[in-house]
Formats: sequence, structure tokens, C-alpha cells
Amino acid sequence: MIIAILMFLVPVWVIFASSTHTPETILNQGLQFLTGDNFLHTYSSIFFDHTGYTKNVTAARMLLNSLILAVGFATGKVIISSMAAYAIVYFRFKMANFLFWIIFLTLLLPIQVRIVPSFEVLAHLNLLNSYTGLIVPLIASATGTFFFRQFYKSVPEELLEAAKMDGANSWQFFIDILVPISKTMMAALFIVMFIVGWNQYLWPIMMTTKPEYNTILLGIKEIYQSNFEGSYLPEFNRAFAMIIVALIVPVSMVIIFQRWFIKGLVDSEK
Repeated sequence: MIIAILMFLVPVWVIFASSTHTPETILNQGLQFLTGDNFLHTYSSIFFDHTGYTKNVTAARMLLNSLILAVGFATGKVIISSMAAYAIVYFRFKMANFLFWIIFLTLLLPIQVRIVPSFEVLAHLNLLNSYTGLIVPLIASATGTFFFRQFYKSVPEELLEAAKMDGANSWQFFIDILVPISKTMMAALFIVMFIVGWNQYLWPIMMTTKPEYNTILLGIKEIYQSNFEGSYLPEFNRAFAMIIVALIVPVSMVIIFQRWFIKGLVDSEK
């Protein structure tokens, strides 16, 4: 375990330490293991200096865009998956299992396969360069539907019968009973999907043409691209600093909510 942790942390530390040095030091001496004295200048520059080809976006704006995408992505997947699984398990119509497996087979069609038709649809709906266009086409989740379906199938039938005896309708049973007992699972799925949404790269780069909607990962690409396209001294320190900034939010998310995440995977609370 210690070896595995070191294999992960040492490269991250080297990136952070190198980001605190000047571009001249990195270019002449390579990656650094010890920190330098350029920390404040480097990190303040990426947060407050404008970047991108239009020079009108900062890392703070990119972080906000990534946060909106990740939260919307995760929230949408939890809501849509839980409701789809609820319909499949409890409404028990004839084609429920068939439709579920149709949904599950969409795992064979990742975003890379359907990127062109998705772009075409969003272009006709005028949803390019918008948060709606970034989030809505991604919120359907076969994986989430599968996990919620398995969870709901393990819920005792007595809960449904008791709800019917108390006069609860379908919506009340879902909101008042299923949602509370599945909150830990929802939290675990939200954390996983948040990180997946945060790490989206291909979708934002295809769906946005304005720097105002760039995510933090696109910001890293912009800095690296400018390093190799310009004739000036490559600012690898700023690129490394952007990588560290991009790591802070998902790592903090996992650390803060790790108890919910583990509990959601091992405890059903039924």
C-alpha cells in the first residue's frame, strides 16, 4: 500500500515542486523535487491573468465551468438513473427487462462513437457554447440505472405493501421511502460521476468554441499549446500549476465525502 501511494504521490509532488520554480530553472535543470520561491507569482498569475486565444478567461472562470459541468453531470445522472430504475422495477410493464437491457447496451456506445451525431443535434437546437449543451446530453447513465435497479430489487416487498396500505401513490413511495433509504448509494454514485464529469475533455472541446466555456482541462491544453507554439520561453511552471489546481477539487471531494462513498458501496441501510 505504501509503495502504491508513493507511486501516485511522488509524480504529483514533482509537478507541484516544479510549478514553484521559474521557467528558466525548469528549462535548464529539468523537473525539480524541492520547492522554489516562485509559488505566489505562478499561482496568482494563473488565477488572475487572462489566457486563451482571446485573452479573456482566467483559471478561476475555468474552475467555475468545470464545477458547473461536474455538479450538473453528477446530479443529472443520479436523478435520471434513480427514476429510470424505479420505473423498470416497480411499474413492471411487459417490456421492462427488454428496455433495461437496451439501456445497458448503450455502454457499448461511448461518447467517442456518438460525438458527431450529438454535435449535429446540439447545433440544430442552438445549444453549442452553453452549459445546457455541456450537461444535458451526458446525464443518461446505463451504469447508474443498473446499480439503482439492483438496489431497488433488493428492497423488501413489505415496504411497498405498507406504503399502499397507507394510501401512498407511486410518487410518494419513491420520494418518501426509496430516496431516503438509497441516499448513501446516491452519494457514492454522485461522487464517482462528479469526478467523471470533472475529467471530461473530448466533450467540452467539441461542444464549445468560446473560451468563456473552457473547463480547467482545456485550460491546461491551452497553456501547453502556447508553450510549444510561441517563440518565447515556455512557461512550464504555469502549466504545472494549472495541473495542481485541476487536482484540488476532485481530490478534496473524495477526501471530504469518503465516508459517504464507502458507506454507499457497502451499506444499503435497509
